[in-house]
Amino acid sequence: MFRTRFPHARTITALRATPRRPTRRRAGAIAAHLATVVLLVCVPTAAFADPGTPVYLAANSLPQVIANVQTTIMLLLGGIATLFLVLAGVYYATAGGDPAQVDKGKGALKNALVGYGLAVLAPVLLQLVKGIVGG
Repeated sequence: MFRTRFPHARTITALRATPRRPTRRRAGAIAAHLATVVLLVCVPTAAFADPGTPVYLAANSLPQVIANVQTTIMLLLGGIATLFLVLAGVYYATAGGDPAQVDKGKGALKNALVGYGLAVLAPVLLQLVKGIVGG
C-alpha cells in the first residue's frame, strides 16, 4: 500500500541503511553543546561556595515559624470558607424550588460559616495549645 501510493519514496529499511552526514546546522548545534559542557566543567564555581562564616540552616526562629504557620492556616481556612460560600450561592441560585438543592445550599453555607469562624479563632486556638504544651 505504501509503495503504490508513493512509488518514488524509499522504504524504511532503505532509509535506515543510508548513512547520514552531519549538516552544518547539526555540526553547529553539537559544537554549541560541547562548548557549554566544557565551560561548565572548566569554571571552578565550587571553589567560591565557602563563605568562611558559619552557615545557619534555619532562616527563622521557632516563634516566627509558628506565626507563619498560623498565617498560612488562616489563609487556607478563609479561602476554603469563601469557596463554600460561593458554592452555597450557586446551589441557592440554581435550586429552582428543589428542596434537596436548597438543603445543599444550607449545608454549604453552614460549612462556610464554620470555616470563617475557625479562621478568626485560629490565633486564640494556637494560644490555647501553646498554654497547654507550655510554650
